[in-house]
Amino acid sequence: MPAPGGFTERSEAPSGPPETLSGLLERVTYHNPENGFCVLRVQVKGRRELATVLGNLPAANAGEWIHAEGRWTRDRERGLQFKADTLKSTPPTSREGMQKYLGSGMIKGIGPVYAQRLVEKFGERVLDIIDTESARLEEIEGIGPGRRQRIKEAWKTQRVVRDIMLFLHSHGVGTARAVRIYKTYGEDAIATVRNDPYTLARDIHGIGFKSADALARRLGIPEASPLRARAGIEHVLLEATGEGHCALPEPLLIERATALLGLDEGNLRPVLATLRDAGSLRLDPLTDLLFLPNLLAAEQAVAERVALSTTCASRLPAVDLDKALAWAAARTGRDLAPSQREAVAAALRHRLLVITGGPGVGKTTILDTLLRILRAKQVRCLLASPTGRAAKRLSEATGMEAKTVHRLLEFQPSGFARNRRNPLECDLLVVDEASMLDLPLAHRLLDALPPTAHLLLVGDADQLPSVGPGLVLHDLIASGCVPVVRLTEIFRQAAASRIITGAHAINSGRFPEFGARGEESDLFLIDREDPERIAEAVLDVVSRRLPAKLGLDPIRDIQVLSPMNRGSLGAIELNRRLQQSLNPARPGEPSVERFGSEFRPRDKVIQTQNDYEKEVFNGDLGQIKSIDAEERELVVRFDGRTVTYEFDELDEVALAYAITIHKSQGSEFPAVVIPIATQHYLMLQRNLVYTGITRGRRMVVLTGQPKALGIAVRSEKASERFTGLKQRIAAIAKG
Repeated sequence: MPAPGGFTERSEAPSGPPETLSGLLERVTYHNPENGFCVLRVQVKGRRELATVLGNLPAANAGEWIHAEGRWTRDRERGLQFKADTLKSTPPTSREGMQKYLGSGMIKGIGPVYAQRLVEKFGERVLDIIDTESARLEEIEGIGPGRRQRIKEAWKTQRVVRDIMLFLHSHGVGTARAVRIYKTYGEDAIATVRNDPYTLARDIHGIGFKSADALARRLGIPEASPLRARAGIEHVLLEATGEGHCALPEPLLIERATALLGLDEGNLRPVLATLRDAGSLRLDPLTDLLFLPNLLAAEQAVAERVALSTTCASRLPAVDLDKALAWAAARTGRDLAPSQREAVAAALRHRLLVITGGPGVGKTTILDTLLRILRAKQVRCLLASPTGRAAKRLSEATGMEAKTVHRLLEFQPSGFARNRRNPLECDLLVVDEASMLDLPLAHRLLDALPPTAHLLLVGDADQLPSVGPGLVLHDLIASGCVPVVRLTEIFRQAAASRIITGAHAINSGRFPEFGARGEESDLFLIDREDPERIAEAVLDVVSRRLPAKLGLDPIRDIQVLSPMNRGSLGAIELNRRLQQSLNPARPGEPSVERFGSEFRPRDKVIQTQNDYEKEVFNGDLGQIKSIDAEERELVVRFDGRTVTYEFDELDEVALAYAITIHKSQGSEFPAVVIPIATQHYLMLQRNLVYTGITRGRRMVVLTGQPKALGIAVRSEKASERFTGLKQRIAAIAKG
């Protein structure tokens, strides 16, 4: 997060002799938890005006007593400032300081009003009362047992978190995740981290290996320590799963680990052997790849279940297909094309079937017809999709309830309630948007599928693969052992849409046809070359042109999709500009700055990691409903349900006026705007643009360089991932 205007986190040489300054901290103007840099307003004895103090602290709260050593300097824009070489804070001891301290929002449940009442009642003993005699808090009007307990717990947490902050700061590590560290390790957090600093990189979202490694070195762990080598090797494999790999070849693992750790191969091979002997890494003889044990077990289980399903006969009731299709057509008013009839027949015939095809080829019509026929035969059918938005569309298309895969499997913080011992109650399970299934989720899904049930996977194999590890749908198709129906015929109504015909053109390596200026079309390209002009066009299309043309809400109905997160046309920078355009700050309205972003009521946000306790998942989109500064909470509405976040949990969410195309998988929006430029060169791939365009329902506008689009259309490079599922299925099928 940038420092406020006029201040700089870079240290400028101050002038004047060194001095000591002490006083009451009136206000924290700015604090960067990543490096501790802060701008403080301090009431110094003998000075009429508040002093501006710049320095470094792990944490700072109004009401604390500040002691600084440094020099005065005069800034052209900000005037006189005290630049501290050393800066310390101590808890308040005066009534005034305690009231500011408690009213600063640092303790959940106490705001300015309760802070005043508490100090008036208990004076300088107020912190001791909270600590050791919390029952007396109920003597204050408005504080009952519930609020008292919240205050007591928050104060206890605050003290431990502050110790964690001091520990991290003293070892050169940012303090932004101190609360999450406390929630993960409890009161033993510091001891746990001292024992193995690398546990932070494994367990704490937002702390990477380099930060954990820097802490380890400061704690005296040698560069060539086996603990460090082991952590580095495991980190490389975990990072690979983030790239979609299920495993790595040993030479590539060694290459990446030596680059990460700065060690020779000779330092790593003994540790690698120890990890293999202990079962922490598994060398798979079939693929000659090194796996983490859980992913190898998942691949083996999925392959065995798939192979079993392909050899078993159908358990569905007999159906006279011609009569059944005529019966369904009389109710839907739709006659199926020959390719669609064959898909329905195959679904009735095979225990496991994949139906794949692009937009407009009739996948939804096939599902609707099949499900009508089977429900009439009293077949128990369940429907699911990896994302909530896709599940909602599936429900609307079929008239049946569809759930996310996580909800279908009855997720719990400890795992899924549905499994082999407690299977799903169904005869047929339909999974839409199956290209999004990663290996761990596919494993859990198949584990919960009854042995006699049918599985129908529906998806577009040409879209981007899953965000998580694996190429499940692709590997099932490529194995040659799983029945597959490929749909290619674009039906007449869909053929009128340039979104659909353009997507198929891109998928075939051809430049799509766009609507001309003033022409009725649902696919346009706004030609801009300069990145700044591209960004300006995105803002104009989102905030003015599309709302005026289609009557769309710019926040709710229009989604900007960028190929990347970084850069001037990346999702992060576009979010900053779109937020300022669509939801500027309002005087007197609460907002909160955390983890490099400012969040305001009405902001569109996206969940960036699975949170099983909150029942929200990576990619879920919502809108901020309210922000409570006193309770230090923010409430987000996700598709009709609300989720509450503490301020220190906001690294789980990000602004979502613009998101990456990868994050948009499984979603559909009334209108989509896609910036495209050669600065995205590394990501300009056919399946990326194809996926982005197919997210739009009524309108898709590309803004940028035709040259960049041409590069993407010609780039046929498929997603290369190290997996063994395809070979495993084929090997089991061969016996």
